[in-house]
Amino acid sequence: MGADVGPPAADHHHGDDEVVEAVLRASRVLVAVSVRSLSALDDAVTPTQFRTLVVLDGHDGVNLNQLADILGVNASTAMRTIDRLLAADLVTRTENPANRRQVLLGLTKQGARLVARVTSRRRKEIARIVAAVPERQRGPLVAALRAFADAAGEPDPRPDAVSVLGW
Repeated sequence: MGADVGPPAADHHHGDDEVVEAVLRASRVLVAVSVRSLSALDDAVTPTQFRTLVVLDGHDGVNLNQLADILGVNASTAMRTIDRLLAADLVTRTENPANRRQVLLGLTKQGARLVARVTSRRRKEIARIVAAVPERQRGPLVAALRAFADAAGEPDPRPDAVSVLGW
């Protein structure tokens, strides 16, 4: 006899459906935060255009094909987005000194300021939400979010990038 009759150990195993539902729910929150941070710009850029700016902020001097690969779109889609951002004076297009047939893309000062401004708004709202998470759950939350981003192939932000947590 002498069997343990206490409550069963907590089951920490979660099925894929439960994880997917939790991520979908969290993604709705993050999309809402993203949309609100951009809405303060009076429609200056779309979410897709902003994502492009964030990528350019984190990848100095990429060419169009590299940008398209990072964004997961075809080159013509990336080109249309770049054309709009060029017209808004948010990105630069310069000749690659190592390969004159290639053009390198970057941010203008105005583009970098826009990324910084939106990122600051986003960071403040996310910080407000994180502050409501019980402290004992924050470590596991960080680990889970890092594992999720790693599984998706999202690179770590550059330490000097303005857009840390920007997108």
